[in-house]
Amino acid sequence: MKTVLSTLNAKYIHTSLSIRYLKAYAAPDYEVELAEYTIKDPAINIVSDLHTKKPDVLGFSCYIWNIEETIKIIKMLKKINPSLLIVLGGPEVTYDTREWMESIAEVDFIIIGEGEQSFKQLLDEINGEQNFSNVSGIAYRENETIHIKPQRNKIDLKELPSPFRFDEDLSHLPKRVTYIETSRGCPFSCQFCLSSIEVGVRYFDREKVKEDIRFLMNNGAKIIKFVDRTFNISRSYAMEMFQFLIDEHKPGTVFQFEITADIMRPEVIQFLNDNAPKGLFRFEIGVQSTNDATNELVMRKQNFSKLTRTVTMVKDGQKIDQHLDLIAGLPDEDYHSFKKTFNDVFALRPEELQLGFLKMLRGTGLRLRAEDHGYVYMDHSPYEILRNNVLSFEDIIKIKQVEDVLEKYWNDHRMDETIEYLVSSVFDSPFEFFQLFGTFWDEKGWTRIGHQLEDLYKHLYDFLNHSKNEDLTIVSGFMKYDYLRNQKYKPRKPWWTDTLSKKDRSDIYHSILDNPLVLGEEFASKKLTEKDLFKHTVIEALPFNLNHYLKTGNILEEKSIILVHYDSVHTITTVYSGLTKDVTSKVS
Repeated sequence: MKTVLSTLNAKYIHTSLSIRYLKAYAAPDYEVELAEYTIKDPAINIVSDLHTKKPDVLGFSCYIWNIEETIKIIKMLKKINPSLLIVLGGPEVTYDTREWMESIAEVDFIIIGEGEQSFKQLLDEINGEQNFSNVSGIAYRENETIHIKPQRNKIDLKELPSPFRFDEDLSHLPKRVTYIETSRGCPFSCQFCLSSIEVGVRYFDREKVKEDIRFLMNNGAKIIKFVDRTFNISRSYAMEMFQFLIDEHKPGTVFQFEITADIMRPEVIQFLNDNAPKGLFRFEIGVQSTNDATNELVMRKQNFSKLTRTVTMVKDGQKIDQHLDLIAGLPDEDYHSFKKTFNDVFALRPEELQLGFLKMLRGTGLRLRAEDHGYVYMDHSPYEILRNNVLSFEDIIKIKQVEDVLEKYWNDHRMDETIEYLVSSVFDSPFEFFQLFGTFWDEKGWTRIGHQLEDLYKHLYDFLNHSKNEDLTIVSGFMKYDYLRNQKYKPRKPWWTDTLSKKDRSDIYHSILDNPLVLGEEFASKKLTEKDLFKHTVIEALPFNLNHYLKTGNILEEKSIILVHYDSVHTITTVYSGLTKDVTSKVS
């Protein structure tokens, strides 16, 4: 009996932890082959590849992002080989299980919830007496009748074998994200989240986890993401793991965690600020809403003041990047309330701010009580809301416009100084900037096309020219500065029209050659020749004194020149400013 376990990941760099646990638990009694694809792979290509493997039993791990494509594949495979046994598992089919069995006739079995033990028992019965009533945690068919057998007991996590020791995975470790869990369950009861359904938190064996991490690092894993719902629920446990990772990490490895920020003690953050190498850790923090009434309605306990303290301390430490999440569409969070939530969280200036929309996940309390808040949502995955009693579909469209430009102009860090100036000095609030720009972007039809980096600068310039003419000169200076300092190599043709003539540039370059100290001792120590200057640097005029702004945060409207040096050997870009008036006077 040949068994294949498959899933469709959201991206190529992702890997499925669940099917690896099933494979490890089934061994050595059963040899299970893994087959991973992405949701962007053509369905017929996946079907062809799976068919060539000639499985007798074929399992799929199902989530909201892959269930629709998975169903297409199942139906084709069953037409090709009606005797093929199809098994589904995963969070998407764990709830409303009978509905899934009724709607997809091609499915023979569904594993409900935690699957390692149930899947192994199912293989035993398929390979033996086929008395499926002996298997807990499954749904199956018998004489056209659907039977559902609930799970009996949770598995002892300390007894689970490692899912990371498969030879076929080793070559992929440096190129993909590796997921690891040290616990299952969540202590909180947030009604929009599946984790709230499982009561209590269970832990894996700490020493086994450490051995797995050592193994992964020794075999080249670069990004290791902990999928624990609240990594820091136990302070002593989190501190032990942080210390271990600091002590034994390999250069170039990054560890990502989901943390609950308002329960993190200042001394823990101080320990990380003092001891963690820069870039070793990355935190993901679910804020979701700063509206206390909304949080109460979804049974979410959150102290935003303490959360702010944590995020601020981490940011001030400059060691750990932070990714903060918001959810639009929670109960009683109307457009204006969400605007406040956005501004509250953006004020923390996280490295990434993800704006998501409420998904009415199967099995969650919010979905079960959807009528209480007038929720209307998609019938198919990802079950995203279309409106509720305080948020219209038109409001959702407007917030989606914010999401689009937020991703491109803040999270991608293409022009940090420009955006900072816009949201703090030009527009009334960060939300106002992203909303007005997002609406303009949508009206221009730019949402439906791809964009080069230069296009993004031009589009922002067009928007500002349309809406904020009086600030355009200063903002365009910031845009030039951001564009030049973020290039790895000297750009061939900037997105703006040159403001310096060839004679201006030549005169300025020769002034610098005559007195390199005009740009400071660091620049002078490079001893760049005339050929170096013309080949590896760019000079540009700005409408304000850059040095003064960087030191004080204030704009001094006097023309200045910046010189940007592109070190092609070390791929380092350095900006120099502070030129004397005899040089800046050469600006046309």
